[in-house]
Amino acid sequence: MKSDKLITTAEDLLTSRDETRAGFIAMALEKNYLATKYVSEARTLKAIAESAGKPKDLLTLPDIQKALLSASGLSDKSLKHLNEADKRTAVVGLIETFLEPAGEGFPDELVYRYLLTKGDALGGSSRNLAGALGDRRFLSCMISVFSLAGVEFSWRDRKTKVWAKGTDLEAGLEKSISALYWKKKDRDRLLVLNTTVPLIRKNVDLVILDAKPDDMKAGKSLFEQNTRYVALGELKGGIDPAGSDEHWKTANFALNRVRSSFQGLGLNPPTFFIGAAIEKSMAGEILQQLNSKVLSQAANLTKDDQLTSVCNWIMNL
Repeated sequence: MKSDKLITTAEDLLTSRDETRAGFIAMALEKNYLATKYVSEARTLKAIAESAGKPKDLLTLPDIQKALLSASGLSDKSLKHLNEADKRTAVVGLIETFLEPAGEGFPDELVYRYLLTKGDALGGSSRNLAGALGDRRFLSCMISVFSLAGVEFSWRDRKTKVWAKGTDLEAGLEKSISALYWKKKDRDRLLVLNTTVPLIRKNVDLVILDAKPDDMKAGKSLFEQNTRYVALGELKGGIDPAGSDEHWKTANFALNRVRSSFQGLGLNPPTFFIGAAIEKSMAGEILQQLNSKVLSQAANLTKDDQLTSVCNWIMNL
């Protein structure tokens, strides 16, 4: 399944209305999943608050003091800049200004204000959600390609930095992966997500290197070895059509910078682009770059055949 057979016109790259709709629904479901934690906390907070006879009695309940700070409008980041007196002032202000006027309904008022602050936190998480979902879809496809080809692989945990065999990867754990390693035709390949390339001093979404997992122990020095780069790509998981052009402009600028920087050293690693929201104007530009060999590969993230083609290409680099 070669990309030149799958993408022959700009229309082949376009994200359909159904694909856009499915993307928005996936985002909504994931946001609800992230919100579950806060909803559960709010229910518990209300149960504890109801044990207080009056709003000021909340100050005597040690297990909800952090929640009171959140309900007063203080974020976790702001707490680092406040002393205990400052924190108490904020909580007392919450009680006197909002909870006491609510009368017997003060537990509900407390919960509402707690959720308002946590909603901001959820909003911050959601801003990174499109990228995370895009990474997961891409990684899921890579893993499927490895499995069908009978290629053994290893994966690196995002938090622990520990490597594990692909056979130890359970369904749904794609969100934990920060790098993949495989060997094919005696070639070692290391795919690293969202890493800074020293040569251009900027982050690149997808980097494929001629390296092994142990080489990552060298840290930054591995990425300073410019001849190790096999391919570099940008992955934009945002599904909103309104932001598609901006995502492409950002990715295109980044890839142009990659190409010019490596060409200045006499190197020419292939570049590729994967995007979830692809509209008409950018589709034409992407096709033009594919035809002129500026881009080696491209795919619409929502189209299984195109994504599989790029993942298969990466596996065989």
